Amino acid sequence: MSYLTISHDGEAEIEVSASRFRCVLARVEDELTARSVVEQSRREHWNARHHCSAFVLGSDRALERSHDDGEPPGTAGLPMLEVLRGLEVSDVVAVVTRWSGAVSLGAGGLSLAYADAVRAAFANVTLVQRIEQELCDITVDLADAGRLEHELRSRGTKVLRIDVTDMATLEVAVPTIAIPIAEEIVAELTNGTAALRRRGRRWVDTPVS
Repeated sequence: MSYLTISHDGEAEIEVSASRFRCVLARVEDELTARSVVEQSRREHWNARHHCSAFVLGSDRALERSHDDGEPPGTAGLPMLEVLRGLEVSDVVAVVTRWSGAVSLGAGGLSLAYADAVRAAFANVTLVQRIEQELCDITVDLADAGRLEHELRSRGTKVLRIDVTDMATLEVAVPTIAIPIAEEIVAELTNGTAALRRRGRRWVDTPVS
């Protein structure tokens, strides 16, 4: 399982017809943290009238929320959320603070400005792919350890460490989706004398190619 997210927080500000739109993007793990980012913007920029927000959470991007914060319904939070959906990112909250100018933007103008502010902030961050991995141990004879390590690395399996006693135990990280293939490889390389022992999972960030 994998999904896209941002590697670090970022921000950007645009001006449209004398109104300022400042977007903050933050990487978050849960709804409480996402809402705290909104409140932080509200406290920091107390002199602004609107602090609109949108966030997507979860490896399946199942949790979505948006809020117009006093703007006409559908002109702020939803356009912001659509940008997050279009980029297919998750565990990200976007907060756009608006200082109103003297010129009315209208519903269409507001929607475009809020979306553009989010897009501008994404131009200042880097996307990463977050991949779920299984942490596994493989115990083999000392004579087989070097060849097994080499073969696993050459096939894209991450070898984290090797513990040596009277046997060698390789700690490896395998993408969850690739576990069946890894099991076949280990069985093949050890003539069926060793197997993967799963002992937990972790999420890791990898660059987007």
